[in-house]
Amino acid sequence: MSTISEAVGKNLDLSLNEPLKELVYKAFRKTIILGEIPAGQRINEKEFSEVMNISRTPIRYALQKLVEEGLVDHVRGVGIIVRGISLNDATEIYAIRKSLDVLATITAMKEMSPEDFDELKALLEETERLNEANEIDQVLQKFSDFNELIYEKSKMLRLKSIVMKLREYLVYFRDISIRSKDRRDKALNEHWLIYQCMMNQEEEQLKQLITEHLDYSQTFIIKEMEKHLHETAN
Repeated sequence: MSTISEAVGKNLDLSLNEPLKELVYKAFRKTIILGEIPAGQRINEKEFSEVMNISRTPIRYALQKLVEEGLVDHVRGVGIIVRGISLNDATEIYAIRKSLDVLATITAMKEMSPEDFDELKALLEETERLNEANEIDQVLQKFSDFNELIYEKSKMLRLKSIVMKLREYLVYFRDISIRSKDRRDKALNEHWLIYQCMMNQEEEQLKQLITEHLDYSQTFIIKEMEKHLHETAN
């Protein structure tokens, strides 16, 4: 099995009840974002199809979506070349997210009703229970739910769409970096502080908290990316 086919195959879960083309796309996407296919490497559609025993139609669909996302390039006369996510890309994504998350959270704070704050508090309490039970995957999902609820309450649908797309690029590294109990405890405490500031309508303190929260997350994710790049090189 070729290196690319082997790497993508590890992330291809055919047991999921989704169209094959989507499963192939998600497997390629995850493999490329994690750096398991190095930047600059060519993806041979025909070879991948033969090795994996998958028709070329879903593979072509997956590669076209990756071209549209900028994760690969279609070079005339050469084929599909991997671009991936670089450390500079990650830094840029976080710089954008800091601005957008501050905007979304402050807007949500001003729009939210007492019932909305109760909903946010209940989510945090459930996250705390799951964290103490060491239900890691469910905790990670609740962290995402916390962010999504704030985007929803901001009523800024375009902003939500933009931020969710940015988060998707780094979510695999986020999940790796936050699996330690200490890191999960810290992230949960930061979410409680954000909730409290929103309740108290403390705009300046909220800006500072969100920036620090994302700075800390960025540090961990950059470390994970550097580690993956080193492992891939060796």
